[in-house]
Amino acid sequence: MQLVLTEDQTMLARTASSFVTEHSPVARLRKLRDSRDEQGYSRSLYQKMAELGWTAIPFSEADGGLGMGLAELVIVTEAMGRALAPEPLIPSILAAQLIAKAGNPAQKDAWLAPAIAGEKVLALALSEFGSRYDLSKVSTRAERSGTGYTLHGEKPQVWGGHGADAYVVAARTSNAAGDRTGISLFLVPAGTKNLKAERQFRLDSHNCTLLKLDGVAVGENDVVGSIDEGYPLLADAVDRATVALCGEMLGGMSEAYSRTLSYLKERKQFGVLIGTFQALQHRAARMYIELELSRSAVMAAARALDEGSAEGPALVSIAKARLSDAYCHIANEAVQMHGGIGMTDEHEIGFFMKRARACEMTFGDAAYHRDRFATLNGF
Repeated sequence: MQLVLTEDQTMLARTASSFVTEHSPVARLRKLRDSRDEQGYSRSLYQKMAELGWTAIPFSEADGGLGMGLAELVIVTEAMGRALAPEPLIPSILAAQLIAKAGNPAQKDAWLAPAIAGEKVLALALSEFGSRYDLSKVSTRAERSGTGYTLHGEKPQVWGGHGADAYVVAARTSNAAGDRTGISLFLVPAGTKNLKAERQFRLDSHNCTLLKLDGVAVGENDVVGSIDEGYPLLADAVDRATVALCGEMLGGMSEAYSRTLSYLKERKQFGVLIGTFQALQHRAARMYIELELSRSAVMAAARALDEGSAEGPALVSIAKARLSDAYCHIANEAVQMHGGIGMTDEHEIGFFMKRARACEMTFGDAAYHRDRFATLNGF
């Protein structure tokens, strides 16, 4: 398994880093937060990302994509993570990949092609209250009604859901919550009657919504894939999105570490640079080790899924468990080593700690993924 970047990937990394540095400094996130911006991110900037091909990376050329893989996507999400860019690249790709894999021709024409072009933003309405990362704990119901279905339920914390143009909704068409069979996926455009999206504000200032479905009517043509067979699609799509998120987490912890290292070289106490203190050097060394271990874990998981390896799911859990712990550790250390100024809102280092906490809880925390890894390996 290749764990170094190719020449093309190195060029992509430089382009992504340059673009994000120029167009999306962390100060932009602060401004969006403080102003309670109506959208929470920039649609025009998202369109520019699409023009660079970012939204097309993991999709096949037959679908209008670039035919690349997660190894390339994590390069882009890492760059976004360094700047805490709030654009919904990962959640939109997550939902669009379900349509690419199981959608009918009409769905692909109406939603997949525009999503790949960056003209439409999609979101996956997956989580349930009390589900605790278990994809099978779907209690939202899809009841048969004439030639279609009627959806009832609530979906909290829909990442990228505020202002999304359409949602892929996981609902139960048979069996009980906790059963892996009986889950179906439905494509529901925003503005559909009896569909209500309430914006939620998270501590990391990124975009999400509470989706309420109170008798939302959908037709047979709105089903993504086959009835009762949505779980395998969800599991695969969430694994891929988890790796993309790990790329973003890697970028965030890299930036937090870099900023901390610079601070250690500049800040003086009693006329001495604090970077000369051995205790802080040891802590900085551990941060570096955690960072490099995390990078290897992310690259291994991305390439395993790209290659269709049977070890892919287990490597995803290794990466997410490692990144969840490491990002929080590095962000916490960064705040502490910045001292009093690091505890204030006026300093940007605290934004990375908040993002670390949100990422930790997205698609499963470290404890969940350690347990999943053990289960996948027969323990």
